[in-house]
Amino acid sequence: SGYFFAVPVIDRIAYVIDVRERAVDILPQAAITRDNVSVEVSGNLFVRVADPERAAYGARNPLYAVMMHAQSAMRSAIGELELDEILHNRAGLNTLIKGSLQEAAVAWGLEVRRYELTEITPDDQIRIAMDKQAAAERDRREQVLRAEGDKRRAELTSEGVKISLKNESEGKLIQVTNEAEAEKLKIVREAEGQAEAIRLTALAQAEAIHQIASQLSKDGGQEAAAMALAKEYVKMYGEMGSKSNTMFFQESAGNAQSLVVQAMAAMKAMKLDEVPGVKTPTST
Repeated sequence: SGYFFAVPVIDRIAYVIDVRERAVDILPQAAITRDNVSVEVSGNLFVRVADPERAAYGARNPLYAVMMHAQSAMRSAIGELELDEILHNRAGLNTLIKGSLQEAAVAWGLEVRRYELTEITPDDQIRIAMDKQAAAERDRREQVLRAEGDKRRAELTSEGVKISLKNESEGKLIQVTNEAEAEKLKIVREAEGQAEAIRLTALAQAEAIHQIASQLSKDGGQEAAAMALAKEYVKMYGEMGSKSNTMFFQESAGNAQSLVVQAMAAMKAMKLDEVPGVKTPTST
């Protein structure tokens, strides 16, 4: 690089080399993959002149040489890989081709900056098969997703039914427990009420007996009791007459004095000594 002075007639300029980076279009090339699939591959090669002397004297046309080598290197790299690897690993394939080109381009004074695959085209039958395979794969994924969705829905439905039954059973258990507790409390309260009623009734009866015994011990108490007993006796006959057409009476059933005498005799037959705190009065 720099300025050079040429002497007319003696010196002449043999080569003019452009050292700027260039893009070389690699036309589609037919190649066969490792799994015997025919494809057409095209690419772009980016190079620049690194050594003008080698570029001038190393090859008659270095760009043409590197382009031809790029085509052969591309076919060789395609033959080492299967179709799926080529389609899914373009970056690795570009690196492989670039490395092969760089080793050969040093002698021509060129530097391979990068190589890019632009298009990979399988033959028509392979494309049709690939389309069918892709469609089948999409259908399979759709069926798998639908099956997983149905499975998940069934699991959630089952889980929901399980939770519902569990909650229902727990609710029934709580209901039965509450009803049993309520029934138990009701029975206890009724028993307590009955016991209290019996106790109060017994106290009332005891108090009544005590009052009766106290009144009988007073003057005229036995006569009053005899009159009350005779009254009840007459009431009994009235009730008997209202319920039956046939009645049996003693001799002097209509004699009030006789009824009073009988009541007095019954009162004398009572054992007043059995009542606590009450003594039988004695006649003088």
